[in-house]
This record gives sequence, C-alpha cells and structure tokens, in this order.
Amino acid sequence: MPRFVVEADGGSRGNPGPAGYGAVVLDPVTGETLAERAEFIGIATNNVAEYRGLIAGLKAARELAPDAEVRVRMDSKLVVEQMSGRWKIKHPDMRPLAAEAATVLPRGQVTYEWIPRERNKHADRLANEAMDAGRHGRQWEPSASSAALAPAAPPGDAAKGAAAVRAAMASGGTGRPTPPPDSATPERPPAQAAPGLPSGAGTGSAPVGDHAGAGMPAGGGTRSADSAGPGLPAIAGTGSAPAAGSAGAAEPPLAGAAARAAHRAAADQRAARSAAAPEAGTLFGAAEVLTRAQAAPAGAPVSGSAPSSAPAAAGTAAQTPAAPAPAPASGTGSAAGGAGGPDMGAPATFVLLRHGETALTPQKRFSGSGGTDPELSPAGRRQALAVAEALAARGTVQAVVSSPLLRCRETAQAVADRLGLTVTVEEGLRETDFGAWEGLTFAEVRERFPDDLQAWLDSPKAAPTGGGESFAAVTRRVAATRDRLLSAYAGRTVLLVTHVTPVKTLVRLALGAPPESLFKMELSAASLSAVAYYADGNASLRLLNDTSHLR
Repeated sequence: MPRFVVEADGGSRGNPGPAGYGAVVLDPVTGETLAERAEFIGIATNNVAEYRGLIAGLKAARELAPDAEVRVRMDSKLVVEQMSGRWKIKHPDMRPLAAEAATVLPRGQVTYEWIPRERNKHADRLANEAMDAGRHGRQWEPSASSAALAPAAPPGDAAKGAAAVRAAMASGGTGRPTPPPDSATPERPPAQAAPGLPSGAGTGSAPVGDHAGAGMPAGGGTRSADSAGPGLPAIAGTGSAPAAGSAGAAEPPLAGAAARAAHRAAADQRAARSAAAPEAGTLFGAAEVLTRAQAAPAGAPVSGSAPSSAPAAAGTAAQTPAAPAPAPASGTGSAAGGAGGPDMGAPATFVLLRHGETALTPQKRFSGSGGTDPELSPAGRRQALAVAEALAARGTVQAVVSSPLLRCRETAQAVADRLGLTVTVEEGLRETDFGAWEGLTFAEVRERFPDDLQAWLDSPKAAPTGGGESFAAVTRRVAATRDRLLSAYAGRTVLLVTHVTPVKTLVRLALGAPPESLFKMELSAASLSAVAYYADGNASLRLLNDTSHLR
C-alpha cells in the first residue's frame, strides 16, 4: 500500500479577510513533492482556509493512489484535534468542512499530526502565493509557483543537507541530529552587570536616542538596513486553504510510481537547497527544520493561545488548551551552525517597528520620554501608512502593542486600522528619558555637558544630565517588558511599535551582544526588525532595519 504525507495550511489576511490555502503531497521516504494545490478563496477566516487546504491535500493524495495511507501534518491544532476526534466541532462553519474532509478517504487510511509552524513552510508558501495571486485578481498557477524551491544555496555541504531532510521525513520527524559540542547556548549576562563601554567608544557615533541615524555604525559596526529581506515571514496559520474541487486550483494528477521516478532528481535538488539556505521573504530559515526538535506528538498542546485581551478569531480559541508561559528568553540563541536545544513549540515572534518621523527626527535631536512627546510629521504619517500596507500584504501580525508616546501610538493605530486589530499600550516600550538632553542635538549636548556625555558614552550605568535613564536601567525595563509580552503572546506574531533604544536593546539581548553594540546598529524611522523567541529559552534575530517598504 502506498504511503503519502500531506501538509496543508490556510490563512486569512484580516480573519476574516482575503484568504487562501496551500497543500502539498510528499513522499515520506525521499521527501520529494508529488503534488501541490493552492487557491485564493475570497473572504474567509483562518480556520475555514485551513480546512479547505486539508480537503484539497487529501483529494490530491486520492488522485495519486486511492488506497494510500496518508499522514496529515498541519500546524493548526484546531483542525488536527477536531479531525482526530478529540475536540468537538462547535462552530457551524467548520462542521460541513470537517464532514467533507472525513469522506475524501476512508478513516482508517488517514492519521493526523500537529507540527510546529516552522515545519509547515512549503504549504504556507503555497498559501501565500495563492493570496498574493488573489490580491492581483488572479488565481494561483502551478507553473508560476516557487513554493518548493529556496534560493540558490551558498557554498556548503548541500548533499549532506538533502540526506538529512530525507532522513527526517522518513523517521516521521521524531529524530533530532546530535548537536556539536560547541553548540551549547551561553546564559544571558544579568543586565545590571553589563560591562561598561570602552573609553571613547561611540564618540564618533550619533547617540542612541530617538532621532534619524541614531546609533550609526562605529568602527566595525555593520549596517544591515537594506540587505534584509523585503518582507516579514508568512507565519503558518496565516497562510491559506483551498476550495475543494475548484477549477484552476489543481495541477494535473500524477501516477504514483511514475510520478515518484519523474520527481526524484528535482526532489534531491530542492531538499539540498532547503537544507542549505534560508527562505526568501521569511524570518525562518529552511534549515531550522533540521536544527530544532522535529515534531510534537499529535496531542501536544500548541503554544500561542490568545491572551484574554486579544480578540479571538471565529471558531478558534475556545477549544484550544492554554499553553504554559515560556521560560525567559536567554537572548543568545544557538551557536552559529549548531543545533539549538529542544524546541517546545512555535516561537513568539516580535516584529519591531520604530515609529515614523517627527519634526525632530531629521534634525537628529534627542527625543525620549521626558520631552515634548511630538506627533508624527506629514512624512511620518506617510511612512506609517506604507508600513501598514506592507504588513497587511504579509498577513502575519496577530496583535499590535505600542509605546505610550504619541508618535508610536499614531504609527500603531495606522497599522492596526489596516489590519483590523486594536492597539494595546505597554508602558515598558517607551523611549529612554534623556533628561536635560531632550530636544538637543549631539553636538549641543557635547558643548553644554561634555563630562556627562563622555561618562554616558563610557558606561551603560551613567545617566544623562538632569535625572535621565541610564542604558542599564532601560535594559532592565525592556527585558522585564519582553518577558511579560512573551508570557501573554506565546507562539504568536506581535507587532511592537516602539523607539530606537528599546528595539536595539531587544536585538542586543537576543544576540547576547555587549552594551557598546547599541552604538553600532543603524535603525531608521519606520524600519522593521524581528526576533523569534522559543520556549526553550533560545532567541533568534530574523530581521534588522528593513526599510524596503519605504522605497
């Protein structure tokens, strides 16, 4: 009896909003793609799209071999638990879809498994391709799809990576490569014990306050503003799901043995590329599949239940068991090239948005939380609308949290209005209080308060003149805020609209970098960065200072 793996995903950009699905049928031994399905389905919810993806995937497997044993793998806890019979189907929109899915193949031939979002990327990419096509008034076309391909890999052991992909799929995702001895994650040093800046460090750099060009690279600092990917990742569950049997959504069926032979060579190339290179346009590299725990049991709880203050999508949250709060993020992630600790579910992803410009931004003046609290300038409002459109196109943000300062709240509201979300204000995301330096340029501070400025540059424990906040104090505040938000939004993608210093601090802590690194990062107005936090304590920087949406 032939055996297939079906991976499916579906999502909605708005929930409900423009929706689509993706599904792929895989050979469980080689990992090769046997069939793909995707379709834009109009306005629908995430869960409807996910069910539609499931139905399309099962039908594709049936076309290949009606007697096949099928292992369905999805990152939707709701669909997996309902189709496994462990959860009741309460929402009226779900019942007919679940009934249809149950009739595609005999029950004895289909089993279900929940997998983390980062392991469902092929179906997720298909879903997003379908939604992108729908946005342009088209349907998804198999000939135009690149969902099975990653960009050309950098030099490396691609053949070994392909073999690892095949081995992982053949074992059902239960195995995990042994990490090299040097891959242990060092603990994050306590913020209060952070070493001081070397004398004179950053004296040629702009201060790290809230103004344009803050923290421009000094010495060996590397600017990654324009090298980052143009968009944010499509998070599984925000992808799409197909309309069963709809015209134009499916590619021609392939005969089982002949199809597997025809796809063999191409599959090895795809697997090698996926193992060796990160995906274009996402925050999660394909190699993540191999370096983290491969799967959760079908009945494992999913992290990421919506906090009580967040709106729940129709038909989703009431039946989902609450996930335990994640352990505080160590902030350092796994060693480069090595395997991290066991993954405990989908990560919480903080998409970090610096607010749009104010009148003070182009003048490069200190603008913290102790000054005039300026509003967005006309340029800043245009930037806020541009980033809102970019985030809406990706469809991944599930909640919006903002600093209490006006420039952030205005930026956050522009995004929230576009996404159909509400804004939650978090006091801990405010900018540094720059004391008597508020409203001054760096040159003016150096002229009026030279000794205080030098002390501030030399040590993170030194505060600006007149009772401002030191970087050490800001680090403690931001770290505590991070941990609160990780507990509230476990497993979800959250937009944090904040300022230069909080963004740089979150990035620094994720990398385990020293305090002087604050002076070596470029962070433009209305730029996007992103950090993924895993429940095992690992953190991974996925994006820094992306401004492609402003060009």
